[in-house]
Amino acid sequence: MTKQERLIDLLERILKDASLPLQESNLVFGEGNVDCDIMFIGEAPGERENELKRPFVGRAGKLLDVLIEGIGWKREDVYITNIVKRRPPMNRDPLPEEIERYKPYLKEQITIISPRVIAPLGRFSMNYFLPSGKISRDQGKVFRIKDKFIVPLFHPAAALRSPSMKEALQKSFKNLPAIVRKHKSMPTSGFFGKADPEQEKLL
Repeated sequence: MTKQERLIDLLERILKDASLPLQESNLVFGEGNVDCDIMFIGEAPGERENELKRPFVGRAGKLLDVLIEGIGWKREDVYITNIVKRRPPMNRDPLPEEIERYKPYLKEQITIISPRVIAPLGRFSMNYFLPSGKISRDQGKVFRIKDKFIVPLFHPAAALRSPSMKEALQKSFKNLPAIVRKHKSMPTSGFFGKADPEQEKLL
């Protein structure tokens, strides 16, 4: 099966899984280049995303598009998704149990796409990969889990509310092309060594 076929199969299995929470909302699976170098992962869809069944298409999504284009990329060059695939009521934060239920599907999505770099957007997404991480401290830093670089970034929605956050996010985005190039230049084996066993379970 091709990557696209495997993703369609995954999408269909999520749709059929009646045990998943937030069934009253539409499924927002993800979109973009399945052969991307970098994958952006948010926390959950918002109102606009729920309406259009596409990730990051509201105000925060427009900022994300600007940031991506600002470093010479296009939205269709990357892959964008969320941990939780359906909108929580009133755009509230996803609950821990909701994140837990959707985690296995995100893990499979990552496995299929196999990006070199993963950019979690916001603290909920960051804590999936880095449970003890703090977005205010770790935003823009590069971490390694297995053969991937993890680069936590402020969520664009938070950046819209804070000029200083937006400035920091813009600076971090400018580093992403170099981070991708660095990953590409690494040996295929022997460089990364052994990751934390608990973190290895996430990828």
